[in-house]
Amino acid sequence: MSRSSQDAEEHRQELKLAEAILEYLAEHPQATDTLEGIAKWWFLRQQIRVEVERVAKALDRLIATGYLESIGSGEKCHYRRKAPASESLR
Repeated sequence: MSRSSQDAEEHRQELKLAEAILEYLAEHPQATDTLEGIAKWWFLRQQIRVEVERVAKALDRLIATGYLESIGSGEKCHYRRKAPASESLR
């Protein structure tokens, strides 16, 4: 990777961090913390939220394509492998 592409990637990562911090502050306008606290808690919280959204999309895709099925709804919803048609007849 060339130096300019490394710089561009670092810049993108800095923008993502700045965005995550601003999103946290939008939800918690009175928040204050140290550099370490922000790195550990604010950013980590935003990362987890993004990952949960990605997992939800992946689960929806697997259900739509017939690989998984959901049982229940809301926070109590569970997911499992959908049995092939031959297994479900037993």
